[in-house]
Amino acid sequence: MSIAFSPWPADLAAHYRAQGHWLDRPMTDILAQQVQARPDAPAIICGERTLSYAEVDRQSDNLAAYLHASGLRAHDTALVQLPNIAEFYVTFFALMKLGVAPVNALFSHQRQELLAYARQIQPKALIASSRHGLFGNDNFVNELRDVAPGLATVVLDGADLQQHLQAAARDFVATPTEGGQVAFFQLSGGSTGTPKLIPRTHNDYYYSLRRSAELCGLTPATRFLSALPAGHNYTLSSPGALGVFIAGGCVVMASDPEPLNCFALIERHGVDWVPLVPPAVALWLRAAPEHRQRLKTLAVLQVGGANFSEALARRVPQELGCKLQQVFGMAEGLVNYTRLDDDSDRVFTTQGCPMSGDDEIRVLDEEGQPVPQGEPGMLATRGPYTFRGYYLAPEHNAQVFDAEGFYYSGDVVQQDADGYLKVVGRVKDVINRGGEKIAAEEIENLLLHHQAVTHVALVAIPDELMGEKSCACVVANDASLKPSDLRKYLRAQGVADYKLPDRFQFMAELPLTAVGKINKKQLRETLRAALDNASA
Repeated sequence: MSIAFSPWPADLAAHYRAQGHWLDRPMTDILAQQVQARPDAPAIICGERTLSYAEVDRQSDNLAAYLHASGLRAHDTALVQLPNIAEFYVTFFALMKLGVAPVNALFSHQRQELLAYARQIQPKALIASSRHGLFGNDNFVNELRDVAPGLATVVLDGADLQQHLQAAARDFVATPTEGGQVAFFQLSGGSTGTPKLIPRTHNDYYYSLRRSAELCGLTPATRFLSALPAGHNYTLSSPGALGVFIAGGCVVMASDPEPLNCFALIERHGVDWVPLVPPAVALWLRAAPEHRQRLKTLAVLQVGGANFSEALARRVPQELGCKLQQVFGMAEGLVNYTRLDDDSDRVFTTQGCPMSGDDEIRVLDEEGQPVPQGEPGMLATRGPYTFRGYYLAPEHNAQVFDAEGFYYSGDVVQQDADGYLKVVGRVKDVINRGGEKIAAEEIENLLLHHQAVTHVALVAIPDELMGEKSCACVVANDASLKPSDLRKYLRAQGVADYKLPDRFQFMAELPLTAVGKINKKQLRETLRAALDNASA
């Protein structure tokens, strides 16, 4: 039985095929084409190891053969949790060859997330890492089996996984699912609660990859640094490692975005393309002055995953010596890029425009009516690679999709005459201060222009009179900075008094989610607890 998902209407599906977006081919084609064209070219560099495309193909065949012998079949599911190592991609292609749809949990995910994924997809296999604290013994595997009784095959990385990767596959025949079927599940990027599961089909994801690789101008000479979590949609597909494989380039693995280790990899391997999230960019900018020579091959720095302040954006070309490309995308589908030949103001002040001519965008008010051009409103979208529903979540789907199949992402954006978007906040990130609405990211971006502010997050705190007030959580590089300095600064920028933060909380660092976004849920909880203690 095939994996359930919400399909596109027949008329749209026919249109996407007629336009050449959907090829009705499995994503195993990505690897097969490179094995035919350049089998000996480097595909992945991981530490001291270099795997050619032929080696990735052979090892993924071997692992697929083992999993098939263990009972896995097309339309089964698997739970995967691996760190940033070459085996992540080998495992991905092995499962694609079997037609098994994985959830790629981030390595930072813990018991709550993994149990939730297992409950939803009922995996037949687990491929994980003994380096993760949950898998030092069998206890957590047994917990997973309590919620997913069909979990029979467990493979841990290290010697166990290497044995299966090197054992020759005998008479193995790949059985990928059809292009219109679910290839794997992505994780939603929400910062609250357990991420929901997003069924991605071969057709829609493969198109997103091909278009991204084309728009970004990737070639066989591309050397891409995978320093963010490998399983995250941004790192995987925008254009990501899979886009690099489509182009025949090489992916260089890094354990994390720590600047000095990444600078060494860039210098050693001639890396020219790096995706980062804004907090990591701030660290790179801080470290770069003493290491500029090590970055001489870096051509493009992509920034996505969260809104990027104009103040930091303008520093990238000058201090890192490369082009900046802003990316605004979502695991649910829609991806926007600034183009590599855009003028600097557009690159610094927008998050790009949709990559496909068949991406449909609406910017709407609270009543669902279009807002005037340039005004902020809720983003709604549909298109050839934007999903039509979360996995087995009909109640939630009814809240985030309209009758025409437009997905309401929760983002508040402004769209200019050329279709470029500027993200100004989240629907849930608007602070309602006594009826006056404050878009948190507007104030955050202004504060980030202050020379003494490194990071900032504006969050709501409860207030008996106003309902909500605002608190700016600030990481400063000047210990003498005071709240009065920042209020004075904001007033000088012409900010209305009701938008001035009611409170400032100076912090050594801001908590981050697993994918590198500021964890506002945790900030709100911390501040609420502090207020409760103060009033006790």
